[in-house]
Amino acid sequence: MITNWLPPDLLAEKVVFVTGGGSGINLGIAKSFARVGANVAICGRTPERLESAKLEIEENGAQVVTAVADVRDFDALSVAFEKTRKELGDIDCLVCGAAGNFLSPAEALSPNGFKSVVDIDLVGSFNACRGSFEQLKKQAGNIIFISAGQSFTPYIGQAHAGAAKAGVDNLMKNLALEWGHYGIRSNSIAPGPIEGTEGMKRLAPGAVGERLKATIPLGRFGQPEEIGYAAVFLASPLAAYITGTRLVVDGGQNLGGSAIFSQAILRSSSGSDSR
Repeated sequence: MITNWLPPDLLAEKVVFVTGGGSGINLGIAKSFARVGANVAICGRTPERLESAKLEIEENGAQVVTAVADVRDFDALSVAFEKTRKELGDIDCLVCGAAGNFLSPAEALSPNGFKSVVDIDLVGSFNACRGSFEQLKKQAGNIIFISAGQSFTPYIGQAHAGAAKAGVDNLMKNLALEWGHYGIRSNSIAPGPIEGTEGMKRLAPGAVGERLKATIPLGRFGQPEEIGYAAVFLASPLAAYITGTRLVVDGGQNLGGSAIFSQAILRSSSGSDSR
């Protein structure tokens, strides 16, 4: 675990809602908020995964609410937000982390596969923002979107994810512009390769991952807590005058472009998931 250098009461009694909070980067974010005093709500599609995540977050001192909800289902999200309000209070920070991705060349990508990723990443993010708006407005809260390097750098096999994440970053900027007068801040984080996550297993398995690591200026993969503390910073008073900004947390990986990763994918691919 990355050492927590932030005050343990930095966000005491604040309420943070994390979509897709049952695993991976989003679980790391939820645990990071718990370590600085926040209470946390998480939603996802798998009850067992949510219950396991709840125990991990509670170990860090937070009260935790779980809700089974698919971000593509606005009504289910609305129920989750109301449950959070009743059990923890109004939401101070929304983290839009739910995402879907897989490798597929564009010519093999099915329309349904493309739509699925856009619906989860982009439409799901809008649903979460719109559904929690009244609570965020009351609290002069903030929104953190989990973007990706694909939003600004083209990658082989990532046309669907790139389109979705570029839309997420544009949505972030529009909400910063439109909702700023309510006191709502809106920012995004673009993580680089994060060790041990489902995304790494799907996008950079085995030798591909080793080649990818060689392209990272800092020479290593990131940890979920490193994305978590970036999110805590953006949600905290330390970032009170920051809105409409994409924070890239990737060890410098995207500075060199995507060519080496793309070549590794082309070498290793014998077939792709086109869904």
